[in-house]
Amino acid sequence: MRRPIDPHDRIHIESPAAAAALDLGNAVYGQMLRMLQQGFGRAGGAEEKRPFLDAAINLMFALVPIAEHLTTLPARPDDGLCTAGLSFTGLRPMVALPHGPGEKRLLAERFAELTREAEILRSTAPRMAEAADHLAETALSFGKATGLAAPAAQPTPAPVGAAGSAQPSATAAPPATDAIETVEGQDLVLLYEGRRCIHSRFCVTGAPKSFLANVEGPWIHPDDTPVDRLVEVAHACPSGAIKYRRNDGKPDEAPPPVNLAGIRENGPYAIRAEVLIDNEPAGYRVTLCRCGASKAKPFCDGSHAKIGFTASGEPRTGSAEMLAVRDGPLNVRPQTNGPLVVEGPLEIISGTGRVVARVTRARLCRCGGSGNKPFCDGTHAKIGFRSG
Repeated sequence: MRRPIDPHDRIHIESPAAAAALDLGNAVYGQMLRMLQQGFGRAGGAEEKRPFLDAAINLMFALVPIAEHLTTLPARPDDGLCTAGLSFTGLRPMVALPHGPGEKRLLAERFAELTREAEILRSTAPRMAEAADHLAETALSFGKATGLAAPAAQPTPAPVGAAGSAQPSATAAPPATDAIETVEGQDLVLLYEGRRCIHSRFCVTGAPKSFLANVEGPWIHPDDTPVDRLVEVAHACPSGAIKYRRNDGKPDEAPPPVNLAGIRENGPYAIRAEVLIDNEPAGYRVTLCRCGASKAKPFCDGSHAKIGFTASGEPRTGSAEMLAVRDGPLNVRPQTNGPLVVEGPLEIISGTGRVVARVTRARLCRCGGSGNKPFCDGTHAKIGFRSG
């Protein structure tokens, strides 16, 4: 970005908009290299390295929209023919940081700086908004994984419209809709979480006396069906919208012996495991959106039917080598404007139960556009998928 000693027939970036984007891009690139160095350069197993290497991968995704945006900007204000580009310039020496709390705190502070700068450039272009979202998500994930909350970036003032009225932020969170309806019975408590319901109808067909369809007023009646039957019906609910607590001294629901992700024809992923969403417990049954249209992401809300989403529930069989461990926690990390990253033992199965793949880590498509479903192939970036 410095003017060459001999500028004749040489191009350097003088346009302020391009220079600002390039500065951010190089800073993100430097942080990515730093995370790779801190991850691969430490002793210990995969779990010790993972927060750093995951952050490095996420920073690569943040770098893509910045780099692509740069190629649309003129390098110099007086020359619209020559566009800018990412220079991959190191802004800081890559001396390894001593491992420990200070290392993590410094990296978290650097993430906060990057996030603040990205927020300043958010309104300049849609791709810069995408980069800002990726950086904010990466900062949050790294803070959670290392036990250090990243210092909060200063909020960007809401843009002002032509009439002077403040416009709502494009990334404002939707109103919370996670209320859980709880109905007490003598021997069983039934819980219903409406935002997760995909209307599979196992409840109203399996226990029609306890789950009344299309009625006014109370529709859940735990005492009108034998307890063991209600438990079976709850276990059949793929989304986890129906849960229960037993009051008869018998055990509540336990995690399954094998973690499974079923691919529903033209519909969501139906996962049975001890599921965590960004390290937060989400139950033993969830259905996660793969069409890209759900208003309750990462959960499915039935939007696949409304938009006419089509995707086979019978993808071809890939790697199917048996896993040494088949159960245990399964962490699902939805990436901002990107795929679902799943970590933990998982058997991905077709709608008919055929094994598609056995994995311990995978990136599952949730934009609906991948040509390699159920796995991500980067199409979300090409089609401008938005997870917010």
